Amino acid sequence: MTAVADTRVTTPERAGSRDLAGTGTLLRLALRRDRVMIPVWVLAIGMTGSSALSRLKTTYETAADRANVVHDMNNNGSMRSMLGVAFGDSYGALAAWRVGVFLAAFAGIMSVLLVIRHTREEEESGRQEALSAGMVGRRAGLTSALLTMGIANAAITLLITATLAGEGSGGALAYGLSVGLTGLAFGGLAAIAAQVTENARLARGLAAAAVGIAYMLRLLGDAAEDGSKGSGHVLVWLSPIGWAEYTRPFANERWWALLLLAAFTAVSCAVAYSLAGRRDIGAGFFASRPGPASAGRSLQGAYGLAWRLQRGTLLGWGIGIALSAAGLGGAANGADNLIGDSQKNRDLIERMGGAQNLNDAFLAAMVTVIGVVLTVQTVGAVLRLRSEETDQRAEPLLANAVSRLRWAASHLVIAYLGPVAVLAAGGLAMGLVYGAAADDLGGQLPRVLGATLAQVPAVWVVTSLVVFLFGLLPNYTASLGWAVVGVVVAIGWLGPALDAPQPVLNLSPFSHLPKLPGESLSAAPFLWLLLLSAVLTVAGLVGLRRRDMTN
Repeated sequence: MTAVADTRVTTPERAGSRDLAGTGTLLRLALRRDRVMIPVWVLAIGMTGSSALSRLKTTYETAADRANVVHDMNNNGSMRSMLGVAFGDSYGALAAWRVGVFLAAFAGIMSVLLVIRHTREEEESGRQEALSAGMVGRRAGLTSALLTMGIANAAITLLITATLAGEGSGGALAYGLSVGLTGLAFGGLAAIAAQVTENARLARGLAAAAVGIAYMLRLLGDAAEDGSKGSGHVLVWLSPIGWAEYTRPFANERWWALLLLAAFTAVSCAVAYSLAGRRDIGAGFFASRPGPASAGRSLQGAYGLAWRLQRGTLLGWGIGIALSAAGLGGAANGADNLIGDSQKNRDLIERMGGAQNLNDAFLAAMVTVIGVVLTVQTVGAVLRLRSEETDQRAEPLLANAVSRLRWAASHLVIAYLGPVAVLAAGGLAMGLVYGAAADDLGGQLPRVLGATLAQVPAVWVVTSLVVFLFGLLPNYTASLGWAVVGVVVAIGWLGPALDAPQPVLNLSPFSHLPKLPGESLSAAPFLWLLLLSAVLTVAGLVGLRRRDMTN
């Protein structure tokens, strides 16, 4: 009897079922843990399309108004890079154009966070190993994470389809699927990153970088060519976000573009499943190489250790921001040829980048976007303190002659000065490319560099708010910290496009800065933001000194 039972267990069918054992239990656990996070993401993404539709109906009341805005926007590469290509002048098509590429990117970010949270983070914390000692299969964790991510994207698809069905059921379905399938595609990439790396931070960074690269490819491709008159630039077709855009909701839908997203998702998930079966739990597909036998001089203090832990991430951000900024600088030249006599189009540009000339308005909008996106890096640098604490790696340092404040300062120096270096790299790249294109390198480089560095106080306010959470509410630092980033990014990307009321825009510190280059410079907003940043930081450090560690 025993021999027969053993033989049955080793058959491929039985092995496959054992790999998925416990998937349902893990799925219920994941949904319970994310019972707040998922509904917030779903409502924020799913309802944005209907909000854009309402705004458009009050802004462009006639068919002539809609036709004019489509013509004006598509004829300028700078505006195509910001909002994408408008494929039609119906209200539904305009709603898809105004926020479609943003929603696809946000769905990708949501999926990355969900998948990494329930795969690599579980393994890194040791919880997955404890579960696997029971009746949980090797691939159950990955399967439950992908199902959790799939449920969230399905809810987004249904919500977008339901809220926009009045503009045409076919277009609404295409719009919803384009956003939901983009989320699935990046969720598949996150699953691969979770198998390849041994660190949740690195896996999250790689997957998030994929979203950023896809968005930049779409941006540069749309800036180079008006896809409404053809098939679009080749760079657009290298990006899943570009595939979502070229589904063309409410404008002679290209349903076959959705097949690209579906196929990409299937292949990436298949690769992730294959890798999951070929590695040990807790290990990455590529094992970390052992370090040198003895530490160098740079690792002999707390500051050296913090720099060693964070330098790779900071370098990656610097390179990525510089390359992106260079592309944006090339797209900026010529924005002032867009508007003509259209006051409504001018109002849109002014909401994004100010009332100055349109080249400066575009540059102002883009440097704000760079600053907003950089909050992801600086918040991650602060959260490294919390992970060092919870993983018991800070305790050996604090048991010696390293005080809490010195330990915290070693990471906060990078969290505060790192964005300055990254913004400087981005400003130099954007200023060089834009100045060369405008044949005024000496005049434009200092202006663009100064405008980029002007984002520092707003970035520091977000950083300091997370320091405050780390000191006073450590158990909620990660969830609330990323929520702050989500709010700031959503306001920065979608607020002007949706003509959000000023009280909503004021929730972001970036809304309080002058729109540079172009607007008059006043010291007051910079001083107030710096003061707020200092107060939050001091309060957080005082809280850190008084609270128990790992609590």
